[in-house]
Amino acid sequence: MTGTVPPSLDRRLHPVRPDLAAARYRGAVQASAFAEPVEKRIAVDSVALRPAPDAARSIDTEALSGERFDVYETRADGWAWGQLATDGYVGYLPVDALGDPGPVPTHRVCVPRSYRYPGPELKSPSLGLLSLGARVSVVGMATTRGLDYALLADGSALVARHLLPLGGIVPDWVTVAEGLLGTPYLWGGRTTLGLDCSALVQIAAAEGGLVVPRDSDMQEREAGTELDISAGLPELRRGDLLFWKGHVGILRDAETLLHANGFTMSVASEPLATAIARIASSEWGAVTACRRLARPGSA
Repeated sequence: MTGTVPPSLDRRLHPVRPDLAAARYRGAVQASAFAEPVEKRIAVDSVALRPAPDAARSIDTEALSGERFDVYETRADGWAWGQLATDGYVGYLPVDALGDPGPVPTHRVCVPRSYRYPGPELKSPSLGLLSLGARVSVVGMATTRGLDYALLADGSALVARHLLPLGGIVPDWVTVAEGLLGTPYLWGGRTTLGLDCSALVQIAAAEGGLVVPRDSDMQEREAGTELDISAGLPELRRGDLLFWKGHVGILRDAETLLHANGFTMSVASEPLATAIARIASSEWGAVTACRRLARPGSA
């Protein structure tokens, strides 16, 4: 016998299925079984999170190295079902992408990408390429030929200037998004090797200390403060978000839009008026909302 999942519980954000649910939902939903979370960490550079245990399915999002992932089910076919702690996204990923929790991360990658080395030596073969926002645990420092390295708990090393403490904030988070111009568009992508429109907003805003949901519909409901567009677009400023059905972009200034999009298949900058006209003639239609995050450079 299986339970039922209320339609109000978004499967992207609630680890609830008819046959299994997180223990914290006991008494709130009907499920055949309930499970306590088993804390793991992402042990690979990045990994796709999917809506089903099927590598042929389109990805929902990606988990980055060092992020916590709470596992509620480990399947015999090599998949794990659980929830990403960073933004609460629920889905399936390969079990072999997970590792034990280990030391608590202390720093994050603050540049688009940085190589990880077996020691403090840039001539060594790299162990992997970590993306913006990946988390690491720094246990020491070393200098080789004038270049400072952060020594990590797993014995590897990263260039120190490519890291910020987890509490560190970039004053103008829009500059982070601007630094990703030209990055390829990838549906569901959340790394700087390929990302989608809402991931660009999420990972750039995070560098400014702003917690933003993962998907554009979530951002349209919850990110920052809603601005009134009933009489047309308000006076826009840098960092404002414009939404269409299924799409979001960032204002570089009142007349310029920055967005990861399927037209250029990249992170691109274009005149706002041009973007609005083109998008209006495509599947996205008219602007549906405008929201304001914290002003870039504000405390």
